[in-house]
Amino acid sequence: MKTVKHLEKQPALDKLKELAEEARLCMFNTRLCGAPFNTRPMVTQSVDDDGTIWFFSAADSSLNLDIARDDRVQLIYSNRSALEFLSIYGTAEIVVDPGKARKLWNVYLTAWFHEGPEDPNLTLLKFKPLEGYYWDTRHNKMIESLKVVVGAIKGKVMNNGLEGKLSVN
Repeated sequence: MKTVKHLEKQPALDKLKELAEEARLCMFNTRLCGAPFNTRPMVTQSVDDDGTIWFFSAADSSLNLDIARDDRVQLIYSNRSALEFLSIYGTAEIVVDPGKARKLWNVYLTAWFHEGPEDPNLTLLKFKPLEGYYWDTRHNKMIESLKVVVGAIKGKVMNNGLEGKLSVN
């Protein structure tokens, strides 16, 4: 059984930042009103203290096209090694800011943007969270797995973590 602990304002932002930075890879979902919605893997470049999450994206990508049509998006993070999960709903904005791109740049991005941070096809995506939900273990994966085994042997559910809403406003 999980303990439910809803977080608001700064504690919610702190939890969002912690989980997004640790997982780094998310599924970035657009066209939320359509079925099926569009989803693609994206790597988190940075998480600001106010919960803003930054990504790189190509100006001519289907992702940017989706955001231009409807800025409502959902990010889903999964950190399997720590058994931490995060779902965040918010809005995304396409940003052209060479200074910010240089600040966030790393050599791996050259695979997509051959001209570096000044690549004319490079844009940033600025995600602003509105609300979310998290699932977090209190211990590492090994201890949580042992708790499941002990619970099965004893025939009872062991407390295996926290979950709750994240209200960032």
